[in-house]
Amino acid sequence: MLLAPLLVLFLLTGTTPASAHAALRTTDPEDGTVLKSAPTHLTLTFTESVGLLDDSFRVLDPDNRRLRTGEPEHAPDGSDTARVTLPAKLGEGTYTVAWRVVSEDSHPVSGAFTFSVGKPSATTATAPTGPVEDPATAGLYNIARYLAYLGAVLLIGTAVFVAVCRREEPGAALRKLLRGGWWALLAATLALLVLRAPYEAGTGPATAFDAQALTRTLSSRPGVVLLARLALLLAVAVCFVLVRSPRRRTLLGAPLALGLALTWAAGEHASAGIQVPLAMTSSVLHLLATAVWLGGLVALLTALHRDRLTPAAVTRFSRLAFASVTVLVVTGVYQSWRGLGSWEALTGTAYGRLLTVKLVAVALLLAAAGLSRRWTARLAPAQTAAVTERVPETVGGPPPAQSRPEQPSAPDTHPRTALRRSVLAEVAVGAAVLVITTILTGTLPGRAEAEAAQAAPPAVGTSVTTIPFDVGTPGGTGKVQITLDPGRVGDNSVEALVYGPDGGISSVPELRLSFTLPAQRIGPLDAELTDRGGYWGNSFVQLPIAGTWEMKVTVRVSEVDQVSVTRKVLVR
Repeated sequence: MLLAPLLVLFLLTGTTPASAHAALRTTDPEDGTVLKSAPTHLTLTFTESVGLLDDSFRVLDPDNRRLRTGEPEHAPDGSDTARVTLPAKLGEGTYTVAWRVVSEDSHPVSGAFTFSVGKPSATTATAPTGPVEDPATAGLYNIARYLAYLGAVLLIGTAVFVAVCRREEPGAALRKLLRGGWWALLAATLALLVLRAPYEAGTGPATAFDAQALTRTLSSRPGVVLLARLALLLAVAVCFVLVRSPRRRTLLGAPLALGLALTWAAGEHASAGIQVPLAMTSSVLHLLATAVWLGGLVALLTALHRDRLTPAAVTRFSRLAFASVTVLVVTGVYQSWRGLGSWEALTGTAYGRLLTVKLVAVALLLAAAGLSRRWTARLAPAQTAAVTERVPETVGGPPPAQSRPEQPSAPDTHPRTALRRSVLAEVAVGAAVLVITTILTGTLPGRAEAEAAQAAPPAVGTSVTTIPFDVGTPGGTGKVQITLDPGRVGDNSVEALVYGPDGGISSVPELRLSFTLPAQRIGPLDAELTDRGGYWGNSFVQLPIAGTWEMKVTVRVSEVDQVSVTRKVLVR
């Protein structure tokens, strides 16, 4: 049942770079500038604190040779900067800088820019300018993150269900569920710890067992957080093995569950940005409520199928789930506001669109939960009636012919079967919500994206290109108007409008755009356009080198009809 969401997560994350949460504000020198004299330092400023790697900067000279630079360090301005010392007496020409840092919430971010000394070079560097995100490492790392969420949900949710709802020693099925959650979380945490170094560096999984890289991981903040999670898991195992009293298990398990949730808050969105203490508190409560609800649902479904479960236990879980949903709504609203920053970001950023999808999934989850509550309310009276009719008649009671022993099975079976189905639906949708949550935690928040856009250098010009197309079918003609702003090296925003044969704005199911610089053998670079309701766009398209680029636009007007057209555009 959980395999399909896991495969979806692999497909979504295994072929694309992981998004990061620190956005670049400014560079000194600025991207694409021509300086009269050579700078002594390179300084980058980000929207939040960043961690530095041994290979955070790679600088190529005009002859495509890597320069020997100083050790990466933070500038005196603060930990949201990255600086490196350049060699003395840089020659004339264009220099290419590739950088890679780790944002405060543990996700790597990278990019490239150029600057020139004296005058731009006739040709610029064509070699790879920095570590490329390895898709295998990114995919494995994100699958491990999903399994960690899943393990925590099963472990915490089942433990709370046993302590609060069942109130007795768990049966064999629930014990297997507890052990499964513990082992899943342990394996995922170990995988995250081993993959952390190649994930940060953008290298392949084979480099995961490098002793020096692993040592650096263990001394970094993400490594310390993962080690703390392993220690807490060991304490959980000791608690379950040595402590026999359910009451003492509950008293010891509560702070352990709180500590496990805190390891996520210390390594994700909540640990960076505004209002960090409040955000971390909200994150802990949000994760605990999610675990109690979704993990409890899995435990309830398991108990309904494998163990004897009283109506009172189902009713207690219904109340517990309602309280969890209330906490989820309050903390979810706060975290959404903190991550978005504005209503426009809800539709104008990838983070906002993913959040919208999650809200729809949560709405479906609430609908299934409402149905479960209805069947829970019917279960207790039905089972009570069944027990009453099964009690032998007393002396002097109605004659045996008036009793109908075959009827109790109907009221007893129907609510329980219906409850199983509705809970199964909740579990399936809940697994999808966990997938979306995992992807969401790897996406640049809308607030950071807006801050980076505001801090970006002012536009110096705009390139507008109109490209006609014809797919060869009736009504399959039109044109695409592509606006590239500011049309120079560095980050550009791209907006693409599709016009139909009548000259009006047309909606198409897919529009792809890529950039290639044949003279320097660079590309194709996918612009990753997304449908923004009336037009297609992307606010961060990186074009690292000036020159005449080829734009290839692919328009799909139906399931089978599409066409690709290429035009040239000058990037200053």
